[in-house]
Amino acid sequence: MELPKDFLEKMKGLLDEEYEDFVKSYHENRAQGFRVNPLKISVEEFKKVSPFNLEKIPWVKEGFFYGTEDRPGKHPFHEAGLYYIQEPSAMAAGELVDPQPGERVLDLCAAPGGKTTHIAGKMQQQGFLLTNEIHPARAKILSQNVERMGIRNAVVTNETPARLAQRFPGYFDRIMVDAPCSGEGMFRKDPDACTEWSPENVAVCAARQFDILRHAGTMLRPGGRIVYSTCTFSPEENEGVISNFLKDNPTFEIEDVQVYEGFGKGRPDWISDGASDLRKTVRIWPHQLQGEGHYMAVLRKTDGDEAGGRLKYAKTLSDQKVLKSYYQFAEETLLETPKGEFLLFGEQLYLLPKEMLSLESLKVVRPGWHLGTIKKNRFEPSHAFALGLTGEQVKHKWNLNKDSREMLAYLKGESLAAEGPKGWYLLEVDGYSIGWGKLSDHILKNHFPKGLRWTGMG
Repeated sequence: MELPKDFLEKMKGLLDEEYEDFVKSYHENRAQGFRVNPLKISVEEFKKVSPFNLEKIPWVKEGFFYGTEDRPGKHPFHEAGLYYIQEPSAMAAGELVDPQPGERVLDLCAAPGGKTTHIAGKMQQQGFLLTNEIHPARAKILSQNVERMGIRNAVVTNETPARLAQRFPGYFDRIMVDAPCSGEGMFRKDPDACTEWSPENVAVCAARQFDILRHAGTMLRPGGRIVYSTCTFSPEENEGVISNFLKDNPTFEIEDVQVYEGFGKGRPDWISDGASDLRKTVRIWPHQLQGEGHYMAVLRKTDGDEAGGRLKYAKTLSDQKVLKSYYQFAEETLLETPKGEFLLFGEQLYLLPKEMLSLESLKVVRPGWHLGTIKKNRFEPSHAFALGLTGEQVKHKWNLNKDSREMLAYLKGESLAAEGPKGWYLLEVDGYSIGWGKLSDHILKNHFPKGLRWTGMG
């Protein structure tokens, strides 16, 4: 790998005697990891069923390194949402958000979904999670990952931070700002980032990051917490952005965070007028632990206005006749019927998170838990509905072994021979929901989504 010359000169000046070890790290294999999804399975249970070579990641409760020979992305457990593949250093930021069930949480720059799914696991389907991505194609990928992990209390938007800030002043308890950056910390993972790097791009990124953080600050309630993170080494994008933000926002302060072996401190000496409090921020270096480069700062809002009487809640579906086919499906198929506030988005039926605010005039990709389609008074369940359920909640289920020929056939979109009462079945892999099938005349018709089906396997 050929690293940009200007980048190397810059890092040599910053790192001094550590520079040689830093450069050597680029010639070593990078660490790979995933996080177990606690919405689907406990860490203890996953260790019992895992087919992979696992080593615990010290700084994340649900995180594991996996072996170079493992292929977790091509395994039925991945399709069932039992884990999320994520760079190990990046997991530290989601851990710092530390959301509690029932809180209002925003992930402002969320695609592809690593930190969103981490946060959702901690929220345990309780509270309101708004997860946003400004780029439409990436917002769609984010939405797919929210679906795969069985998250029911998330709304996915495709908005600018400025428009969200107008709608949600002083509203959120916690905000994750994983800011778009120059990507220096990911050169080993993504060599293409090397070709896009320049000192000018670093300056552009720093200006954009400050703007995003400024909008995030207006959306946080007093006493709330922002976690700011980047995957770059540039002081301009890290300590520099935090320093400028604090100068403009005296109601914020840097919080101490728990550090682990290999975590470094922020470097106030790398920027002009750097306050000593910047040492409370965290730097992760690839030559000091198994992970790529990352920077994190936790900011607490000490004062300000809380969202109050201005709040406008979402308009929900009031015509119960429209829901008749959904309730009929639930009676025939489920042991427990999900209830609450519903929204019909075209022909698509969603169950909204509790106390969701109005999203009128905002670009919404996914306004809650997608239950299915209502068309001509007929209800067809969605893939997201299946992944948000467990076998204990349905009348009929069909369990397949992860290594079986039938499991592979299902993932490829093939129908299966089956015996049993007619109707919808929740398909499971070793007891974990993975999709729908519909049984009729000894054939279980496949409803695994066409866009997700495996091709060229086996």
